Amino acid sequence: MTKPADTTDNTFESDVLQSELPVLVDFWAPWCGPCRMVAPVVEELADDYDGQVKFVKLNTDENPLVAGKYGIRSIPTLLIFKGGEQVGQVVGFRPKSDLESHLKEAIA
Repeated sequence: MTKPADTTDNTFESDVLQSELPVLVDFWAPWCGPCRMVAPVVEELADDYDGQVKFVKLNTDENPLVAGKYGIRSIPTLLIFKGGEQVGQVVGFRPKSDLESHLKEAIA
């Protein structure tokens, strides 16, 4: 399984906004049950889209600046960025097929 890399308030710009590839950011926290449910789905997608899409996780408890900047109110929230711009958003747990259709739409 491909584990998404961790990103932080300090590395978000270089990891996500300056990435050559589209990026899916998983906003999560350790205490969040649905976040733990979505994590293996995100890992599967990271395998499926290896080399096409970059996958990163951001712990909202430890990195409040980025979460605040993008108005993250509930987690898990998945944001998709392309060329430094937010192009997609999924809030809450969704099945893999649903996440994959959002991802395909955003990177098309």
